[in-house]
Amino acid sequence: MFNQIFKKKQLPVSYQIDHPSEIVELFSRLTLHHQTALLRLISRNVVMEIDGKTIMGYEMDFDVKGAVIQGTIEEDLT
Repeated sequence: MFNQIFKKKQLPVSYQIDHPSEIVELFSRLTLHHQTALLRLISRNVVMEIDGKTIMGYEMDFDVKGAVIQGTIEEDLT
């Protein structure tokens, strides 16, 4: 019986979205640190044009500064 307690299968957490407003509601419950982590993941698929230069999202560093998320790039990349 004691072994059965530890052998309980872990089910992955998943969300079934019924309406787009659920996404906004879920996002609003995230902290800035959670949002920054999501932004790092999303930015891998983003290409930005800044001052005529192309910058890939994965070249950027995102950090929480006060009440905002700040995205920066290293100077030698520009």
